[in-house]
Order: sequence, then C-alpha cells, then structure tokens
Amino acid sequence: MPPSLDVRRRRREPESMDQPDLDPRQHVEALRGLERINRWSGSARILWPPLLDLARRAEATRLRVLDVATGAGDVPIRLWLRARKAGLDFHIDGCDRSACALDHARRRAAEEGAQVGFFELDALAGDLPTGYDVLTSSLFLHHLEEDQAATLLARMAAAARQRLLINDLERSLPGLLLAYLGTRVLSASPVVHTDGPLSVAAAFTRQEVLDLARRVGLYGVTVQRRWPFRFLLSWARPR
Repeated sequence: MPPSLDVRRRRREPESMDQPDLDPRQHVEALRGLERINRWSGSARILWPPLLDLARRAEATRLRVLDVATGAGDVPIRLWLRARKAGLDFHIDGCDRSACALDHARRRAAEEGAQVGFFELDALAGDLPTGYDVLTSSLFLHHLEEDQAATLLARMAAAARQRLLINDLERSLPGLLLAYLGTRVLSASPVVHTDGPLSVAAAFTRQEVLDLARRVGLYGVTVQRRWPFRFLLSWARPR
C-alpha cells in the first residue's frame, strides 16, 4: 500500500523519473507505462474539447499548440491525430528537458505517422517560445514546488497567444489508491509503481492551484474536475 494515506497536506518527494541518472532502459519502460496510463485516463481527451472549441470560435482550421514538459509525447501525438480526423490542420510541438524522453517521443510520432515536432527545452529555465496560440501541459505541475508552479503558470500564460490548458492530478485519497492499483495493472515498470502514488501525494487540490494562478495575476481562470481524479485548468487571454 502507499506509504501514507494522509492527503490533507501536499507532500512532495523526489521521483525516479526526475533523476538525471535514471537508466535509459528504465526510463523508456516507464515512459511506455505512462503512455498506457495516459491512454486509459484520457489525457488527450481532457485537453481536446477546449482546443476544438477554440478552433471553431476562431473559425480557423489551423492552431499552433505547444505541449510543455511533454515526456513520452503521447498527448500531443493523440491531439494531432484527433485534429487530423476532425479536418483541422493543427501545428503541434512538444518540448522537454530530457533527451531520452524526446528520442522516445520522436520514435512514437514516426510510428503513428503524426507530424508532431519535439525539441529540447527546460520549462523552468530560459524563455518559453512565443508564436503558439495555446500552451498545454499534462502531469507536470505536481513535480514542482509551489513557487515554481506559480512561476510556470505565469510564464506559460505570457507566452500563449490565446489559451493556457493544464491537465494534472488532483490530490485525494481515492486518487491515491487508484494510482497505487492502476500503476501496477497498467505498467510493469517499478519506476511507475513508485512514482505514481508519490505524484498524487505531491499533487495540488483544485483550490490550491486556483490560488496559485490568482497569485500571479491570472484572473478568469477556471479549474474543473475531470475523470479520473484530474483537473483541467483553463485560462484565456483577455481580448
């Protein structure tokens, strides 16, 4: 069972996936496990409706989207495939600081025939690229300290032309138990087995992430619950 079932306060502990000396084979195994978890939990499904709505409102078939801290790259790949199926010409890129993750993401994009670009960038260091209509991120915010998370929200919003979308875990006891069981059902990776419950323990509640956004002046933010034990933070640049 998880080491602690107390989720009243956020507990952030180092995760194996964050370690630069993680063995590449273990890293790739973990990335594959996270892909299966993202597919089952519908990470791309969570982000797709607001992207589709934005394209329809703007009466535009083309949007430029950047997925920050993209990891395995499966979320932007699935978004690109959804856009193609819907007849929309989305230009989607993903960035990450891990060369190993980027190599894996490029292989997966080639296998899926998805025209998604990937490039190396530490989201916490240096400027985020401008020129993208929407900046997205999935399951990254909980890896950060509070000040880092608030700063990232501000920097992503400053770089986005139109929208900011954050899909992440919501800290809860049912979510913690599901992470413990689900990671063992969906992945054979011991890294995923360890990091899954740690991620939920380090996650923000909806009110906590709303407070972070308001701290950096992102008014008009909405934070909505999504299945399973996720939230979607959405912010639109004022016209």
